[in-house]
Amino acid sequence: MAVVSKQTPRQSLTVVDNRTNKVYEIPIKNNSILATDFKKIKAEPGSDRKEDETEQGLRLYDPAYMNTAVVQSKITYINGQEGILRYRGYPIEQLVKKSNFLETAFLLIYGELPTTSQYETWQNEVMHHNYIHSDIEGMFKSFRYDSHPMSMLTSAFATMGAFAPEANPSLAGQKLYTNAASGDIASLQILDKQILRIIGKAPTLAAASYRMRQGRPFNRPAHGLSYTGNFLYLLDRLSGTEYRPHPVLEKALDALFIIHADHEVNCSTATVLQVGSSLVDPFSVVAAGCAALYGPSHGGASESAIRMLMEIGSPENVPAFMQKVERRERVLVGFGHRVYKNVDPRSTAIRALAEEVFSVTGRNKLLDTALTLAEYARKSEFMRSRNLYPNVDFYSGLIYQAMGFPLDFYPVLFAVPRCVGWLAHWRQMMLNPSGVKIWRPRQIYVGEGERDYIEAANRKEKPNATVFDAPSAIPHGGDSKRNAMATSKDETGKAWGKAKL
Repeated sequence: MAVVSKQTPRQSLTVVDNRTNKVYEIPIKNNSILATDFKKIKAEPGSDRKEDETEQGLRLYDPAYMNTAVVQSKITYINGQEGILRYRGYPIEQLVKKSNFLETAFLLIYGELPTTSQYETWQNEVMHHNYIHSDIEGMFKSFRYDSHPMSMLTSAFATMGAFAPEANPSLAGQKLYTNAASGDIASLQILDKQILRIIGKAPTLAAASYRMRQGRPFNRPAHGLSYTGNFLYLLDRLSGTEYRPHPVLEKALDALFIIHADHEVNCSTATVLQVGSSLVDPFSVVAAGCAALYGPSHGGASESAIRMLMEIGSPENVPAFMQKVERRERVLVGFGHRVYKNVDPRSTAIRALAEEVFSVTGRNKLLDTALTLAEYARKSEFMRSRNLYPNVDFYSGLIYQAMGFPLDFYPVLFAVPRCVGWLAHWRQMMLNPSGVKIWRPRQIYVGEGERDYIEAANRKEKPNATVFDAPSAIPHGGDSKRNAMATSKDETGKAWGKAKL
């Protein structure tokens, strides 16, 4: 119990537990409080359920991490109210204008912009780790012709781990990477080698998923080109020699890669850290990040934004569509952000890129619709009151479409550069001098209390049951119907005709 002075300002939070009349003083550091400090606030169970575990201390309930900081990081700073995004202190606008993707990757992972010699070594290492094992190419060929490229990419990263057993803590030792935090050079070398492998091979894997969908043979990486130039080469070269992507498209893609390289602890980065906290290999970590990025509420949003614009069709259809949005009959994609309550600084940088790309590809037919939609949103009280401004997905999809990428490839174009951000956060976690604690969020249990098992003959259906309380009826194809009508015997000799496909 603390004695509280009302006159002396200090960095702490005073909490009065009205259940016990006890007063607690919680320290404030970096404008945050330690969640475990609230475990000290305990009370005897009163009207609480046993499952509330009241005597074990107060828990913090924060659905979807709306206001929970899970790490201390030196990598990316975001101010959502003012629309600020900085990598290691450098404003994103400056990096897009003056830097390139590989230089920015070095900055994100290692903390400083590289010197000339550091950059040369870094670039050479990354670009000499871009070949993939021929068996991984075979894995791509095993997919259906219409598989989503992001599904293939996710599988490919997971598969890569099987080709590097020396990089797997389950085989090479649990502390394979965490030993690097104490200065173990061998551990640090193997950690950084996997970073080079993943960044180097990411474009090759992504291009393989694209070529697989196109029914085209895989290209081999081309040395001498830039990171994004080589990526475009892997995607597009058909025959001939001295293939060179258009410089405007190469530069625009490089800038988009910078913009997409990191975005603090978003859904996929949180997934990477969650999975990485188990000390699994980094290839599995990146595969998990890809799976999270795949979702339409995250990396799939640019694809969804273009589909929305295609549905709207033309500028004159915007008011009618927005009326449906305001009546909550439709979802507006490409506007608003979980963090930004002002203009997304990435969308500002991308808007300028769009004009450069359109100058060589021709004006995207959906641009007028997009601009009309953005103007309508700017004037709409409904949008302003909800801080809904165009985000990064709104314009990036227009650029990707103008460059000729198919819609389902957009998340892959997001995943390739985001590997850098994921690896920067993963490396930071592995190098934590305090060690790596496995992430294990708490829950608030609101289900049934303890009850006795009921024998099958005595069970009754739940009263007032809803459609959520039992499996829904699953339709089956015609071949399943035929099989159901046929007769056969199972392994025990009993008649069996219920096989489903």
